[in-house]
Amino acid sequence: MIFNKERQANYMIPFNIPPFVGEEIKCITDAINQQKLCGDGSYTKKCHSILETLTGAKKALLTTSCTDALEMSAILCDIQPGDEVIMPSYTFVSTANAFVLRGATIVFVDIKPETMNIDEKLIEYAITEKTKAIVPVHYAGIGCEMDTILEIARKHKLFVVEDAAQAVGATYKGKPLGTFGEFGTFSFHETKNISSGEGGALLINDEKYVERAEIIREKGTNRSKFFRGQVDKYTWCDLGSSYLPSELNAAYLFAQLEQIEKINNSRIDTWNFYNSQLTSLAEAGDIEIAKIPEHCTNNAHMFWVKVRDLEVRTSLMEYLKEQGVLSVFHYIPLHSAPAGNTFGRFHGEDKYTTKESERLLRLPMYFNMEQKDRVAVVEAVQKFFEKR
Repeated sequence: MIFNKERQANYMIPFNIPPFVGEEIKCITDAINQQKLCGDGSYTKKCHSILETLTGAKKALLTTSCTDALEMSAILCDIQPGDEVIMPSYTFVSTANAFVLRGATIVFVDIKPETMNIDEKLIEYAITEKTKAIVPVHYAGIGCEMDTILEIARKHKLFVVEDAAQAVGATYKGKPLGTFGEFGTFSFHETKNISSGEGGALLINDEKYVERAEIIREKGTNRSKFFRGQVDKYTWCDLGSSYLPSELNAAYLFAQLEQIEKINNSRIDTWNFYNSQLTSLAEAGDIEIAKIPEHCTNNAHMFWVKVRDLEVRTSLMEYLKEQGVLSVFHYIPLHSAPAGNTFGRFHGEDKYTTKESERLLRLPMYFNMEQKDRVAVVEAVQKFFEKR
């Protein structure tokens, strides 16, 4: 084993270390020297340009969080009280909250256990005359079946908002995630591949929504047009809020966006190592490992395993912690939460969502993870099952 008793007492492999590439402080200092720290300065514009080049989106707009990008999407979809929005229950609360804030009822459908993504075959059964939008969540950066989802959306004239919080740099059939629906949302939280501490982005994939998105993001004013010299004054035009991040966040983010390939490749190396070393446990039936569909690329946002049940997961987490490895589970299904019952309903049978959520465990994953730590994680998992 890698860990001796002395190291166990003094060293813990964390679940996450926020990414840092070395140029962030230089960029932040430059932003300070430019003496414009509020939103939409030079670094925000450079981030927009990189994101638009990376994704091919018609427009990218930085936001203070992915939550805010989702809230902007809900306004752009003109969600009204009584509308229904379909999504998986296995997701972060912001996915639902953004639409609940507009008065929508959330309709949860079951997931596919092999990816933990929404089961696209169940979506159409959940559609009613009140349905306004479908919100697929690309869990772990692995794409939902967007061809089928878009076909359903076109047939029923529904919006598609992609929650691509975990999917920066990942693709479905060669196309970047976040660019299939009318809108896509990214997260740059400290737990994500690319980070500004807190932050997000809205991708707008249909030009007709760009101008309104800029207004919503600027507190409902046409301030963006004013700064471009398109109007001689700006005024209140629409719904909106303060969704702009500061230039300091944008400067930090810019340094990482410039090295997104390096960051993701480092994480992919860790993902591939875990996958190769833990395959024998999967073949023995002790664990299950995520299977990446051939038509999807993996940005290695996370590496999850599934064990037999909640009891085994709890024991494994405790054992890993004793060995100096911090592992974590993930979402409690939203439909099982008090607010989920108040603001939504589960359509059909909960065949997999709850059961699979109780089996899933995430292993440490971060940029520039040292090989000795990767080995220690794998050996600790292997030792647990040897003891059983």
